[in-house]
Amino acid sequence: MTNAPIVKCRRVRPEQDADIPLPRYMTAHSAGMDICAAVEEPVVLAPGDIQLIPTGLAICLPADFEAQIRPRSGLAAKYGIGLINSPGTIDADYRGEIQIPLINLGKAPFTCNRGDRIAQMIVNRICRVQLDLVEVLDPSVRNDGGFGHTGA
Repeated sequence: MTNAPIVKCRRVRPEQDADIPLPRYMTAHSAGMDICAAVEEPVVLAPGDIQLIPTGLAICLPADFEAQIRPRSGLAAKYGIGLINSPGTIDADYRGEIQIPLINLGKAPFTCNRGDRIAQMIVNRICRVQLDLVEVLDPSVRNDGGFGHTGA
């Protein structure tokens, strides 16, 4: 990837988590990098449970970038595993450990093991805007049509 932005990555516990793979793209056209669990022992999530899963990693994003943490579709479809705040945002000035808030929306307990791919991380450039408070907004075809207004 030429001219790709550089994201510095640090192992929070290098002696303990050297076996955990770094986030990586699984195919040539993947939008997100799979990120793995750095749990010391298997973590069982009962249906409805929420657990914060450590990754053992911290990152340093360039200014005007964010990382979004999103669920993996395979875990969602097979087991009902998602993220309680999806997508989660990692700001460019955050330097703490990335932790993944998994939720079991399925009907059976789910076990998260060390090294499991539990989420994906997408890095995007962001645009900061300036708000302009006005009395009336410019009209559009949709205007204030809300959820389902197009018939879907």
